[in-house]
Amino acid sequence: MPPCARPASPSEQRVIRRLLFALALLWPLPLLAQAAAPLTLGEVLATSALQAPQIVEAMARVRQAEGRALSAEGAFDTVFDLDAQSRVLGYYSGTYLEGKATRPLTQNGGQVYGGYRVSSGTFPIYEDKAYTDRLGELKIGGLFALLRDRAIDERRGRIALAARDIDAARLEREMVAIGVQARAAAAYQNWAAAGLRLKAYQALLDLAEQRRAGIARQVQLGARPAILLTEADTNIVRRRALVVRSEQEFGAAANALSFFFRDDNGERIVPGPERLPASLPGFRPTRPGQANDRPDVQTLSARLAQSELKLALAENELKPRLDVRGELSYDVGATGPGGKSRDGEEAIVGVRLTVPLQRRSAKGKIAEARAEIDGLRTRQQLVREQIAVEVKGIAIAVDGAAKTARLAADEAALAGDLAAAERRRFDLGASDFFLLNMREEAATDARVRLLDAQARAALAGVDLAGATADRAALGLPDGPLP
Repeated sequence: MPPCARPASPSEQRVIRRLLFALALLWPLPLLAQAAAPLTLGEVLATSALQAPQIVEAMARVRQAEGRALSAEGAFDTVFDLDAQSRVLGYYSGTYLEGKATRPLTQNGGQVYGGYRVSSGTFPIYEDKAYTDRLGELKIGGLFALLRDRAIDERRGRIALAARDIDAARLEREMVAIGVQARAAAAYQNWAAAGLRLKAYQALLDLAEQRRAGIARQVQLGARPAILLTEADTNIVRRRALVVRSEQEFGAAANALSFFFRDDNGERIVPGPERLPASLPGFRPTRPGQANDRPDVQTLSARLAQSELKLALAENELKPRLDVRGELSYDVGATGPGGKSRDGEEAIVGVRLTVPLQRRSAKGKIAEARAEIDGLRTRQQLVREQIAVEVKGIAIAVDGAAKTARLAADEAALAGDLAAAERRRFDLGASDFFLLNMREEAATDARVRLLDAQARAALAGVDLAGATADRAALGLPDGPLP
């Protein structure tokens, strides 16, 4: 201990202990305040967009479509082929080795190839083409489609169809996300309305219990009749029943909200009453939107593009096949056992024509594809008209719900003024208990009706956002999902 220091007196020690105890009590308050912060709609939508099982499943379907597209691209993989053989018994002693790489063309139904082959020893006359010079033969060539498979063939068609499958899967995922987010917003509004309704009835019950204590003292002093206490108890029981029913509704709403409100691990979180907002948050779409913005309309466009691709493939099968091929080879090294006929360069050009006669398979596919296109176009027009009617109806409901909410707000304000005035008259002895209860319950009922009207207005806004694919209002990126 330093020479100038002195031990703290008992009173100073008590002050220090009290300060330390106060700091210990205050230390967790920021954490508690943070944990009890009001739950916002944006927080719910953010977790729902990442963790909702339906969205996760839709994302898996997108990955499946991408896998099928990658598999379709495998038709254009370069293929390397190696063939080797050697006569180990018999009159002939020929050994033969050939390697060949083939690459399909991405802009034509043909292919190009290159290879190398080398042989030694002797071969029978029916395998005369196996002979090469001493250092082997280099060869390049190609095949090109002039009619059938020139503009489109089965390989390119599969890739294009797979790409449209990816588009359709992404649009379906987006439509699922919009639906999930709309249901999440509706669940949040129902939860907040149920919690605030419970608080209103709880406040009404607390007021009755406080008044009952005052009436009991007045009855005990003989200033009030005993029957008034019985009436107060009856009023408390009736209000407690409202609280119990509201607690059940709030618990059910919190359980429904937990399907969308999840932690980082995807586990459900049931929000408690401490997370309730002070007032019911509204919901308004950020933009009106158009029917063409809906992913389901765009999905039909993707399916229509697929049907047009199927029609192009069927029309391709109807054409005759005319292929031209060319090959250039060069033997290297000294003359081999096959003789001088293998020396030097060799160029080959050929043409192949195949004409289908009846072509019933192609004609049937063409008829099927055209019928599918007509059906999809009709379906697309029907969906557009249905969406237009739906959006118009929801817009009418939004306008009506907003007007109803404004009227309910006026009614709640007036009923609250009447209840406050009646309470002052009761305190002055100018009113009776029965009339005061009526005023208070009417004020609470008006407040609950205001909550219900505000909730209906918010839910109508949620419906409009879902019907118009308002991604920003639903907590999704403004534009197609990646």
